[in-house]
Amino acid sequence: MNDKVIISCALTGAWSPKEKNLYVPYTPQEIADDAYASWKAGAAIVHLHMRDENGQGTMDKERFRESVRLLREHKDCDVIINCTSSGAANLTEEERMAHFIGIPEIEMGSCDIGSFNWADVGIFDNNPAFLKKLCNTYNQYDVKPEVEIFDYGMLGNAKYYIEKGYIKGPMWCQLVLGVLGGMDATVDNLLYLVRHLPENTVWSATGIGTGHLPIMYTAVALGGHLRVGLEDNLYMSRGLKATNPMMVERAVRVVKEFGKQPATPAEAREILGIKEFAL
Repeated sequence: MNDKVIISCALTGAWSPKEKNLYVPYTPQEIADDAYASWKAGAAIVHLHMRDENGQGTMDKERFRESVRLLREHKDCDVIINCTSSGAANLTEEERMAHFIGIPEIEMGSCDIGSFNWADVGIFDNNPAFLKKLCNTYNQYDVKPEVEIFDYGMLGNAKYYIEKGYIKGPMWCQLVLGVLGGMDATVDNLLYLVRHLPENTVWSATGIGTGHLPIMYTAVALGGHLRVGLEDNLYMSRGLKATNPMMVERAVRVVKEFGKQPATPAEAREILGIKEFAL
């Protein structure tokens, strides 16, 4: 399937505000509707964060459950459901993992494989004890880790967790560039990370804000996969506010211009080693 490109859509994140873009989904219904529309547009994976009644990031298990339920009410939709493990500040380990234990429809979960200073907001804490518990939970409940890499040092962590059996192959790796505290969203940085990926890694990339398009084009040219969505970028171009389906549609056009095809969810599951989905 060398001509297939997996498109993921990160719908809302924990911080993107409606004040800057009214299309950012907040409620479980809005999130489910955007997930379905993004799948219809060509996304094989939807990456879900939750928001509380004030629009702030939350790890409320029941909001995850409701969003998943509403999405799966669409009986034609086989999109892969990927949920965050880091959707709010000052969380307990249990709060970061509870939805993976209690909601069997979740097939994939983020695994931020290191800690760093997130801009001037605070420490993004992913300490080794937590990561081991998270990986063990994923293995126990058959959740595929999405190993998120924000800088080069995290690749060393990923290799260690693969060697120790916490992460099973093929590793699905999301290179997230442009977060202040991580690596800048440049072509050079993406090339460097790709050259140092562990063997047999299946990788995707996203660039935050203005780094979005350069990283997208480079990722496709290098044989990688793509992440788009309002978590990472609120605009299609300067002054033109985006929607999640619009960003997926553009990614589909880019993939096809390269002579490739967007992967279906079934094809993405085969590439990633996820069990088949029964509609």
